[in-house]
This record gives sequence, structure tokens and C-alpha cells, in this order.
Amino acid sequence: MAETQSARSIAYSRAPFSTWVGIVFLFVLFGLIVLAVIGPSPRGSDYEETRAKKRMEKLKQLREETQKDLTTYAWLDKNKGVARITIDRAMEITVAELAQKKPTPAGPIATPATQTAPAGASPASAAPQQQRAAQPVQPSAPTGSPGGQRAASPAPATQQSPPVPASPAPGTTP
Repeated sequence: MAETQSARSIAYSRAPFSTWVGIVFLFVLFGLIVLAVIGPSPRGSDYEETRAKKRMEKLKQLREETQKDLTTYAWLDKNKGVARITIDRAMEITVAELAQKKPTPAGPIATPATQTAPAGASPASAAPQQQRAAQPVQPSAPTGSPGGQRAASPAPATQQSPPVPASPAPGTTP
């Protein structure tokens, strides 16, 4: 029985004073390391003022370059004959070109009729019918060229993608 009382007293003994001093020393050491790392970093209004001045200089330089690009003539690619012109001249040219063009009246917008597939038809056969119905109708141009041939018109801006084959209907399993 004497052995159990001594085992209990050893298990519940308090930590010596030197352990507490060691823990406090580690906290102080950690604080000094943090102070050494953070201490030399720039602080105060001087640092922020210099950063603000640098940003303002960069902004001023960017605005000057942009103003120069908008108000001067220059070759972009002399071999291809591409030049930069002033913004005022570009607006004048654009307004003159738009004034020469006459707007064409807009026609009614044709909506495709809804088609229902027969009850026994598969979805694969209904897809081409819907695509044919959705294709836009090209108006015929007057034949002004000799020989009754139409003048070549530019290709439409949007191209339709090729039809996607539909997956077969799922079969029933017994």
C-alpha cells in the first residue's frame, strides 16, 4: 500500500519553477524574433507618400502616351500600309462613311412554325426537320448585271454549325 501512495504523489507532482521560467523565456524569445522581422519594415507616412508619388508619375506617363497616340500620326506597319491617324480624323471619316450609307428597312421577323413529329418517329428524324425550318430565308437580290446573273454577295456573318446527330431512343429491357 505504501507503494501506491508514493506512485500517486509522483504522478501528481507539480512542475518545478524552472519549467515555468523556461516557458516564459520561449515566449520572450518568440517576441524578439517577431520584432526583429517586423522592425526593419518601412512604416509611417514617408513610405506611403513615396508610393503615392510613384503611382501618380506612372499615371501621368500613361496619360501622356495615350494622348500622344490619340493626337499624332504614325506608321504601325509600313510594309502593310497600316498607319495610325488622329482620333478627330478617324471620327470624321467614320461619320462621312456612315452618311453615305442608306439604312434599309427591316422586314418582319419570321419565326419557324412548330412542327410535331409523328408518334412513331425517332428523335433523330425530327432534328433535320427542325433545322430545315430554322434556316433563314435569303431575299433575292435584283438582277442588275448583264446575262441575268446576280452579283456575288458577301458571305453571311454567322455560320451555322453542322447538324449534331441525335442519340438513338433508349430501348426497353425485359
